Amino acid sequence: MSDTPNYTEAFEELQTIVLEIEQGEISVDELSEKVKRAALLIKICKTKLSTTEEDVNKILKELDSATPDSNQEF
Repeated sequence: MSDTPNYTEAFEELQTIVLEIEQGEISVDELSEKVKRAALLIKICKTKLSTTEEDVNKILKELDSATPDSNQEF
């Protein structure tokens, strides 16, 4: 397994951190490290979502250009 989590792993870990903070399960000593980790996980998730959006838009554009115009006669 790589050091960088995939989207699902990052999102799940982020949810765990948020839950721990909300429930007060994190000591003040740990809070700074958890917030830093959460920021990294958010960055990973945002990057993956942006990349996926770009990929989907590219595919849709390719499909759109491959589809003949509806006004074109056969």
